[in-house]
Amino acid sequence: MEKGEYIKKILAGIFFICSIAIIVIVVFSIGAEKGMTQPKFQMTVLYHEVGGLAVGAPVTLSGVNIGTVADIDFVAPEIEGRGVKVVLNVYKRYEPQLHKSTIFLIKTQGLLGEKIVDIIMDPDFHREDLAQPVFGEDPLDVQNLAATFGDAAIALLETSKTIDTITKEMKKISWTTIRLLNRIEQRIIDGNLFKVF
Repeated sequence: MEKGEYIKKILAGIFFICSIAIIVIVVFSIGAEKGMTQPKFQMTVLYHEVGGLAVGAPVTLSGVNIGTVADIDFVAPEIEGRGVKVVLNVYKRYEPQLHKSTIFLIKTQGLLGEKIVDIIMDPDFHREDLAQPVFGEDPLDVQNLAATFGDAAIALLETSKTIDTITKEMKKISWTTIRLLNRIEQRIIDGNLFKVF
């Protein structure tokens, strides 16, 4: 084997090893930025339904990203009517704040964005054991909301028709009263108000 060819193979090997090292460094730096290397603990939240929440969705505490959704599964038997279990991976450094967490909402990020779990704190509240399952607030169901608005619109239309009917009756009564008052006034003017014949 020639010396020039041997040097080319060594340079190709060094280039390959450097490329692998750069890829590993980039993956670890992105992982550290995304919190993959930070210590975490798990919390379980129970819902009636999750409305499209997916594994990997962000978990926020008062708008701050504190973890991700690790798992979504059914609970058998249901606990107080809640049959869906959502396991949250939360960064350990936020554990003190989660002792004050009261409401676990499933919200839509943005207008048509992905579903997230948003946690709201109450400084006067204290949760002793974070290992125990907590009850979450179910997401707003847009279909049920649309049906409710539709029912409200129908009820408003019926109310509007009723008000229109009442207004017409009031106009009729008003017109009859004016005619009656005009006749009484005419009889007073003629001087025969109490004259029957």
